[in-house]
Amino acid sequence: MSGFGPWTTKAGLLHVAPPIDLLERMMTIRIHLDRVPESNAPLLIAPGSHILGRVREAEIPAMVERLGMHRCLAEASDIWAYATPILHASDAAREPGRRRVLQVDYAAEHLPGGLEWLGI
Repeated sequence: MSGFGPWTTKAGLLHVAPPIDLLERMMTIRIHLDRVPESNAPLLIAPGSHILGRVREAEIPAMVERLGMHRCLAEASDIWAYATPILHASDAAREPGRRRVLQVDYAAEHLPGGLEWLGI
């Protein structure tokens, strides 16, 4: 299917990354069930990267150098909404602790070619 890929298998389920134009029409909601301090691997984002299209892995260091990096600390019950394609990562926890997050990716359209969103 044009624009979809790579295809992978995770926990026995087939997954595929959608095209960037589809991701750009989505949003993500995160509900933090636990506090996420600096020491417990907070989400790292490159501010503004969501408007630049798909970033190739080899381009990530230069993109982070250009845009900067923001550590997203959270308190339990914090709720975030953000653009799904934002460049993000996290470091390993220095002091591992609970870091439960409910994350929901929203799309207002159906997938082509018989593909289906894996829902809850």
